[in-house]
Amino acid sequence: MTPRFDAIGLVVTDMAASLAFYRRLGLDIPADSDTLPHVEAALPGGLRLLWDTDETVRSFDPDWAPVPGAGRTGLAFLCDSPADVDKVYAELVAAGAEGHKEPWDAFWGQRYAVVRDPDGNGVDLFAPLG
Repeated sequence: MTPRFDAIGLVVTDMAASLAFYRRLGLDIPADSDTLPHVEAALPGGLRLLWDTDETVRSFDPDWAPVPGAGRTGLAFLCDSPADVDKVYAELVAAGAEGHKEPWDAFWGQRYAVVRDPDGNGVDLFAPLG
């Protein structure tokens, strides 16, 4: 029932430049990823690093903008089920977290929600649908 830390997400203005930078740091990212709107790389220990373009994020969150002082990074937590996404979101908001995007069934096949931590950083909650 406890969400599991699963990924770190970066929102980027220039996918190719960002991927080139992280390749120089040793990450194994296929060269043909430079023009994709979303890219993932496996990290040691099972975590993933995710890249999304500004346009990709705005495709499902039209009001998205970088939070001043908080940057363009988010943490993603895998929940046990779609119902748990709703439950954890509600618990965090009830405890005072800012609910940024209420749970919804995303077109990429996940139940998804976004809250903000006390410093304004995005924290994504997700679970596979079906």
